[in-house]
Amino acid sequence: MCLLPSDSDVPATDEELIKTLVQRWAAAVRREDVEGAVLSHSQDILLFDVPPPLQSRGIDAYRASWDTYFQWAEGGAFDVSELEVTAGDTVAFCHGIIRCAGRSADGRRTELRIRLTVGCRKIDGQWLVTHEHHSEPSAG
Repeated sequence: MCLLPSDSDVPATDEELIKTLVQRWAAAVRREDVEGAVLSHSQDILLFDVPPPLQSRGIDAYRASWDTYFQWAEGGAFDVSELEVTAGDTVAFCHGIIRCAGRSADGRRTELRIRLTVGCRKIDGQWLVTHEHHSEPSAG
C-alpha cells in the first residue's frame, strides 16, 4: 500500500492513487497549468490525440500538445467521469469520459465528450502515465 501525497495517514490503494493522479491532471488542465498537466507523465510518454498530430512521443511533444488544446478550450471545462482503474503491482490502466468545451473555427461554442484511456507504470514507487489516448466517437 502507498500513502496519498498529503497529510493523510490513511493508506490508499493503487486504484485510489491513480484516480487521484487523473483528477489532479484534469484540474491542472482546467487551470491551463501545463506544468501541472505533465507532472505525473513519464519522459517517454506516448499520446494518441484527437487533433493533429495524432501521435506525440516524449514529454516535450506532450507538453506542446496542450498549446493546441488551450487555444481551442473555453471556460475551464475538462471534466473526467466514469473513471475506472485496474492496477497490478507495476502496471495499470484506466478509462473514462472527458467533457470539454471550446470554440470551433467559425466561433461557435462546441462541447465534446472524449474517450480517455491511460496506461501507467509504477517507477521507483510512483505511478507515472506512460500512454494516454483520447478519441472522439464518430457521429454516425
